[in-house]
Amino acid sequence: MILVTGGAGYIGSHTVINFLNNGIKDILIFDSLETGHIETVNELQKISASVKFVQGDLKNVSDIDSVFANNKIDAVIHFAAYSLVGESVTNPQKYYNNNLGGTLNLLNTMLAYDCKKIVFSSTCATYGEPEYTPIDEEHPQAPINPYGASKLMIERIMRDYDTAYGLKSIRLRYFNVAGADHDTRIGEWHDPETHVIPTILKSALKEDGASFKIFGGDYETIDGTCIRDYVNVEDLAEAHFLAYSYLKDKNQSDVFNVGTEHGDSVKKVFEVCEKVIGKEIPVEMVSRRPGDPAKLYANADKIKNTLGWAPKRTLQESIASAYAWEKKLNAMLDVTLIS
Repeated sequence: MILVTGGAGYIGSHTVINFLNNGIKDILIFDSLETGHIETVNELQKISASVKFVQGDLKNVSDIDSVFANNKIDAVIHFAAYSLVGESVTNPQKYYNNNLGGTLNLLNTMLAYDCKKIVFSSTCATYGEPEYTPIDEEHPQAPINPYGASKLMIERIMRDYDTAYGLKSIRLRYFNVAGADHDTRIGEWHDPETHVIPTILKSALKEDGASFKIFGGDYETIDGTCIRDYVNVEDLAEAHFLAYSYLKDKNQSDVFNVGTEHGDSVKKVFEVCEKVIGKEIPVEMVSRRPGDPAKLYANADKIKNTLGWAPKRTLQESIASAYAWEKKLNAMLDVTLIS
């Protein structure tokens, strides 16, 4: 059985669908539902009744111990974490207690039950301010916020647990994630929403005339706005399956960037959103946010050469699927408010 922590969340739920599509049916989702959604779990169980769900919190050792005591877990795909960069700065205790403490509880429980394979949801935030682009896996890791620091600490713990106990891990460092399930069954659902593409799409669906804010138009880039690497969530889900398969076959730890190796500016993303939606979106240029680097995109040679992964979906395809999901989510939330 595959345990997916945080499987009711955005990336975790898409990864569950990918595993099901790849013939792996014996899946258990473990999620506190603090940021994940039971509606997402219900949708996954419609796709396959074999998907099990346990509500619990990794900060509670008894919750995760019960999962291992009652199920034969062969490997873990670990997403469960807080991920708001700004909040991590104002409330680091929350991030270290949950991301670091929860993961330690998970790893120690895995060892207790002789489960020694894990794929970990890490982040390009572990690199901090880029010294060069594209960023490869050898780039220095110097995170500039507690969120990135918590992920880096976990990476180092996993390395040490491999050396000491033989617990094998694949750490995937994502860049910006975009898009939704192509059948619009699930998608990105955060409150508050901080990611640029759903924020643009939400502003387009509002009837209050509110504008979308672009933070900084004076960067040394092609059009003055920040450049980021947007990887499609379904492509990212496939990277998790390939990482799991590699662990199963090779039993070797490793780390991989997951990105398209192509940067798109915020203005470009905005223009593609307008093209997909078919109307103009009010926009306001405001001052830079502190700590936003001008360019941030991946060198993904290693994952291509080792796991055979490559991005398949374009930025426009990601935005189109995200927009279809955003309209569905909007309708769902309207029905909930009415009822």
